[in-house]
Amino acid sequence: MPVEPVTKRAVSFFDGQNLFRHAKDAFGHHHPNYDPNKLAAAVCAANGWVAAGVRFYTGVPDAARDPTWHGYWTRRLTEMSRSGILVTSRKLRYRIERVRLPDGTTHDVPAQREKGIDLRIGLDVVRMARSGALDVAVIFSQDQDLAEVAREVREIARTQGRWLKVVSAFPHGEHATSERGINDTDWFRMDRAFYDACLDPRDYRPRHK
Repeated sequence: MPVEPVTKRAVSFFDGQNLFRHAKDAFGHHHPNYDPNKLAAAVCAANGWVAAGVRFYTGVPDAARDPTWHGYWTRRLTEMSRSGILVTSRKLRYRIERVRLPDGTTHDVPAQREKGIDLRIGLDVVRMARSGALDVAVIFSQDQDLAEVAREVREIARTQGRWLKVVSAFPHGEHATSERGINDTDWFRMDRAFYDACLDPRDYRPRHK
């Protein structure tokens, strides 16, 4: 049985869009107004872990298609980088999807898709676990595709004879559309009071002249 370390170094990995969507459903927040550094510190403090880094991942809309949100994320990610967060961004991809309306008619609408975010998170978690750079990986997401990452980290712990933990941290409230964290991880449920204590009060939306 691996020896549990007295000091546990926790690195936090934020799936920016996934966390935003679930916080919107659970708490009614209509823009990504959370502060990753504050959330990471709060989760670590609640569990007695040492905060050992924050990484943030998100798709960014094309400037020509969505100048407001492109400007928002450009400013936001710059400020995150300045605060010490390691940022990874990808351009959102667009495709046309056909939707059927209640009256039976169909319409073609553009839809945004993130590509490569969950893969990048998974690769970074596994790399840092294998190199010994963390004891706890806290993933702020409910994306079940990341369950494979938890299983891989468990295998790393077995082969290296080390103690490792993967945690899924997610919004939890009566209006939440999903009550489950990532499978094969420990779950940390964030209620509204916990989440709202970690908001970023700054407005990153572009100023229109």
